[in-house]
Amino acid sequence: MSEAEAPAPVPVERLHFAMPPVHASLADERAHRKQRLAGALRLFARLGYEEGVSGHITARDPEFPDCFWVNPFGEPLAGLTAADLILVNGDGQVVEGTRHVNQAAFTVHAEVHRARPDVVAVAHTHSTYGRALAALGELIEPITQEACAFYEDHCLYDAYTGVVVDAAEGRRVAAALGGRKAVVLRNHGLLTVGDSVDAAAWWFITMERCSQVQLVARAAGRLVSIEHREAVATRDRLGGDLVAWINYQPLWRLISRPDPGPQS
Repeated sequence: MSEAEAPAPVPVERLHFAMPPVHASLADERAHRKQRLAGALRLFARLGYEEGVSGHITARDPEFPDCFWVNPFGEPLAGLTAADLILVNGDGQVVEGTRHVNQAAFTVHAEVHRARPDVVAVAHTHSTYGRALAALGELIEPITQEACAFYEDHCLYDAYTGVVVDAAEGRRVAAALGGRKAVVLRNHGLLTVGDSVDAAAWWFITMERCSQVQLVARAAGRLVSIEHREAVATRDRLGGDLVAWINYQPLWRLISRPDPGPQS
């Protein structure tokens, strides 16, 4: 049979495409959230978001919604596993685990979780470009496709009162966030939320990158913004937590793969 007579390839009937898992029990869901939380923290370390003891990601417990899994105070993010996480109640008291929680960081997280029952995870670290954008008191401008995911869906908390140690300040941050996915904390950094650990982590990562692009573009010349109508349409297509979850999966596979170590 000649090449001209060869039959055309037959399309594959079933292709695999990962979607957020459905758990059979609360215990399974808890284990999944803890696994994803530890992985996201390791990823943040790999991306250079760690700054001393600053930086947290919290994940709501599926059985006890007023309690949250979080990385312990002072532990390096790079080596964290699910077994290292601690469970903290809404008052900042450790109820499972033997390590302390960073009270200053957790204060904001607890109030955001309390104000947003739809939120599973909250991410905040002192990343470089997020802090630079926050130092300017700026929002993410709709200058790229990725930036449009935040168009009219993030805000600026236009105040700085030092290290947040009281619930009242945390409530003000939560009120400023409202129903949005992210907030720029002036002179402080970025904070993102999501209906999964994966979504909250992705929003933080892409918001940090959008901050970098915006700062670089402004240094090079005049920003050209995407028009309102197109920015809204792009946000509606790309700005949902399911899209964030899907975008995060290559990073999850990267960070959850065993480290082969140095190659000879």
